Amino acid sequence: MNSAISMIREKNKNLKPCIHGGAVWEAASMAGFRREEILDFSSSVNPLGPSPNALEAMRGSFGQIASYPDSNSTQLRKVIANHFKGISGDNVIVGNGSTELIYLFAETFMERGDLALVPAPTFSEYERAVRKAEGRLKFVKLDSRFHVNPNAFARALKGSRVAFFCNPNNPTSVLTPAERLTAIVERALEENAFVFLDEDFLEFVDEGERFSLISKIRLYANLFVLRSFTKIFGLTGLRVGYGIASEEIISLMLDAKLPWNVNCLAQSAAVAALADEEHLKKTRELIRGEKAFLTHGLKRIKAFKVFPADANFILMDVRQSGYTAAQVAEKLLRKGILIRDCSSFRGLDEYYVRVAVKTRRENERLLEAFEEIVGENYGE
Repeated sequence: MNSAISMIREKNKNLKPCIHGGAVWEAASMAGFRREEILDFSSSVNPLGPSPNALEAMRGSFGQIASYPDSNSTQLRKVIANHFKGISGDNVIVGNGSTELIYLFAETFMERGDLALVPAPTFSEYERAVRKAEGRLKFVKLDSRFHVNPNAFARALKGSRVAFFCNPNNPTSVLTPAERLTAIVERALEENAFVFLDEDFLEFVDEGERFSLISKIRLYANLFVLRSFTKIFGLTGLRVGYGIASEEIISLMLDAKLPWNVNCLAQSAAVAALADEEHLKKTRELIRGEKAFLTHGLKRIKAFKVFPADANFILMDVRQSGYTAAQVAEKLLRKGILIRDCSSFRGLDEYYVRVAVKTRRENERLLEAFEEIVGENYGE
């Protein structure tokens, strides 16, 4: 019998899994800690965890486990539509985390050889989804402050089938103004290209909805906006994401998606989480204060270059410390702290790390650990 490798389709032979934050199980095993002993700054999710109402709703749905879930997440789609103005449930699709929808979009709208435009650096799953769909990639490098040049991006759209964009961007935490994004969407429309706009972290931004393009989906038939219950809602382990677009785009994706992709507990928890405005308000207040506190503390470390952060995570260049990102991450892991080594991001070298904003005590512990590592490079 031939080896399995020789039987694999050509497009899958060179696919490798993306590296992500939140790998606490592997980190705990590697460092000799129990899972609950790891303080995870690598995953940029709600430090307060999910809404208590969402947990209660999930427990109340245990009786549904014996049945198949609603394959199209009908109730949740209606609740999401009601949360925004001017859309219906037919404008919404729900996925097993937002990552499923990235792959589903590429699979649905890209043919072999189609060109996709991707900023660098940005979330790595866009690139992998394109490769899995047998598409080609063109990367547009961000400037030294990690801002996109809208004119350069618009020029690069020529010949593209899809443009992927993350706002605020991961891992840079940079927010792009809505008018710049709108100009890109309009140029993409002229080129008969789709724009896949990932707004997973936008709800952490002060008055973030002012920057959203969800209200533009009826104006632009080529626009798909991604959101998630993983980040600000803290339903990370339940895997719930959603997308908003024209009825035509959503209908095609619903036809292409896997059946029963979102389980009954996740659907119930997401409905309750979206309704808990008090928990969201408390979360945003915490992030606002703690981001300022953590940023100030990190800037006191002379060996670190701290970039401005619009989202709930902070990017840093640590090269002046004398350590690489991997070495800093390894030293912190010995102390039971996990951060994101960003050297796997296309467009970044081996000296960038990303840390999430957490609670005051947790942020203090991170700063104390950094102080122990960099020693004399810490000061006023």
